[in-house]
Amino acid sequence: MGFFSKLFSNKDAKQPEVQERTALNIQVGDIITYDLVDYEVVGKITYRDGGYEWFSYQLLEGSNIKWLASEMDEELELGIYETVKLPMNTFPAQIVYNESTYHKDEEGEAYVVGEGRSQNVNGRTIRYAEYIAEDEETYLSLESWGSEIEVSYGYDIDEFELKIIAGSK
Repeated sequence: MGFFSKLFSNKDAKQPEVQERTALNIQVGDIITYDLVDYEVVGKITYRDGGYEWFSYQLLEGSNIKWLASEMDEELELGIYETVKLPMNTFPAQIVYNESTYHKDEEGEAYVVGEGRSQNVNGRTIRYAEYIAEDEETYLSLESWGSEIEVSYGYDIDEFELKIIAGSK
């Protein structure tokens, strides 16, 4: 086989098959279009609490960071979250934020696996609590990362609002 036939032949070259992306198998490097904005997935955290698993994808557009939460409960549940400044040192029964009262919906511990920019949390166990507003339209998510409690504000979205493009990896 000559040089040019080797260069231009693809009979023996097997192209890796790209797995179709869903909200439950997004990978670091994928592109997510939401609300007419393209975000790169730069981090992924997988949470495991007993036999239950859910995901948070860190989305980046310029300096704008959002988190896409994805879990399969009885049906697919998706939410968009942003980190907010709310000094917390416990998981109270209720929280008042932006003139809304949020009530604790669930609390637990989860083992986390981090990828991409989130790899620094890989292998840790965190405490978490989820809060829902009285109007059931918005949420607060609290996660205890050692001595710090991170607070995120979010809301539900529908799967059709996302366009997922598999990255080159």
